[in-house]
Amino acid sequence: QVQLAESGGGLVQAGGSLRLSCAASGSIFSINAMGWYRQAPGKQRELVAGIGSGGSTNYPDSVKGRFTISRDNAKNTVYLQMNSLKPEDTAVYYCNAEVKTAQPMSVTDYWGQGTQVTVSS
Repeated sequence: QVQLAESGGGLVQAGGSLRLSCAASGSIFSINAMGWYRQAPGKQRELVAGIGSGGSTNYPDSVKGRFTISRDNAKNTVYLQMNSLKPEDTAVYYCNAEVKTAQPMSVTDYWGQGTQVTVSS
């Protein structure tokens, strides 16, 4: 079994910064892509940032230039640095990891429990 544990959410004023962390633990052979998603009330979950196993990244235009995703493969951890936060960034943020396990050999998507980010105006 694999678990994703998120941390770093909270309340911040517009223009401020937060850093989210997500550590994967359990029977991990390797991790392919990792990413951060968010879901605001009444809206669908959307991709905020993605990072491949080799470090390639992708962002939607709404956060490009403000958010930075990174990963530490030795620690099975993904980070999201969020700068210049806006009230519209308020949402529950979820981390996601495509994990390869050895026993049994499989590739499965796992999700964290979510962490609240609230940006006040």
